[in-house]
Amino acid sequence: MAYQPLPFRAVAANVLLAVEHGQSLSQCLPPALNDLAPEQRPQLQAICYGTCRWFHRLEGELNQRLKKPLRKPDRVIHHLMLVALFQLRFSEQATYAVLNETVEACRALDKPHLTGLVNGVLRAAEREGAPQPSDDSSQYSHPAWMVEKLRHNWPNDWQSILEANNTQAPMTLRVNALRFNRDEYLNLLADAGVGAKATRFAPLGIQLDHPVPVDRLPWFEDGAVSVQDEAAQLCTTLLDLQPGQRVLDACAAPGGKTCAILEACAGLAEVIAIDESEARLPRVQENLDRLDLVATLVQADAADIEQWWDGQAFDRILLDVPCSATGVIRRHPDIKLLRRESDIVPLASIQLGLLDAMWSILKPGGRLVYATCSVFPQENHRIIQRFLKHQEQAHLIKIEADWGQDMNAGRSLLPDPDSHDGFFYAVLEKPEA
Repeated sequence: MAYQPLPFRAVAANVLLAVEHGQSLSQCLPPALNDLAPEQRPQLQAICYGTCRWFHRLEGELNQRLKKPLRKPDRVIHHLMLVALFQLRFSEQATYAVLNETVEACRALDKPHLTGLVNGVLRAAEREGAPQPSDDSSQYSHPAWMVEKLRHNWPNDWQSILEANNTQAPMTLRVNALRFNRDEYLNLLADAGVGAKATRFAPLGIQLDHPVPVDRLPWFEDGAVSVQDEAAQLCTTLLDLQPGQRVLDACAAPGGKTCAILEACAGLAEVIAIDESEARLPRVQENLDRLDLVATLVQADAADIEQWWDGQAFDRILLDVPCSATGVIRRHPDIKLLRRESDIVPLASIQLGLLDAMWSILKPGGRLVYATCSVFPQENHRIIQRFLKHQEQAHLIKIEADWGQDMNAGRSLLPDPDSHDGFFYAVLEKPEA
């Protein structure tokens, strides 16, 4: 018998089951997309991202509608119903198509005994409409621990952070200053019929009115621009790059900031980009090649300096540490399902360890920029405060800027639905010997 591909809703249910088991969408979605016809791929991607974005609200509704949880072997059908609820509540899909095709997907997943349950739950959901969220976790569609932590850390901003996380992030570009200035590229976009505007804070940033495939961007393949969020672009404004400097980008993959550093100052002596992940370094090289830039790539744990360091100190270090990524949830909504509150303390320990290691290889008179895409103080200004307690000679440079909030030990940007992601920066200088 010929192989019958699964309906895309069944594929989506399997992807969400994989996320529940700890895989990120960037890991489990690409192979699933490859199994579908090209015309179905955008819909699968939209469903998987959308269901993750609204997972906690949809889960709240589904749990109200189920008399008892499904058995573990049938868990994929729980996710299939979440997919259907997402389409009923948040898409333009015709209701009859959602109901009929979800029942068919249930059969395709080899669970014919559950078609009656699926049909009954979804018909009730259609008939009765969405229930009132029973708690803040359902209302804001975030895990309860995250809601509470944000409420505690940001008593005046927690609701706006949660609401921003549920929006779709804009597509933002960084103009390659070695090729064009920003106004020139804005004119090229206008000629190509792509609506865009200059970003408020990043001097080379352009925000598109609507996302477009990169092949619609003028001179993209020739290195004119890169896709990079406005907040991430600010790193080069803080590094104070000068010709002749030796620069380290620690934790560099996928390479956006490495390339931004090279574009920002043409006469740098050397840029070394380190990442622990062997699988992610080829992406850094691809970005460098497209932009016609050169950096030395090293696969290593940056904190284990004996493993990779050649003994020559660095004038500038960008330390964009591994973090909870809670500032980029709108781009990666699966973070809501993958992250645990218990992750934060071990991450903070890694961050402080990296900061200590990088400090030891910074030249006297050198500058280190610490960055995260987290909104939790535990990973941000509190790390800097802890570091300054045991590195008393370290000099904290106050960031004078019109972006973010001053945290007394760095600046925090909270996610803005109309522009940048959530991010944190602090600048440290080592005194001259």
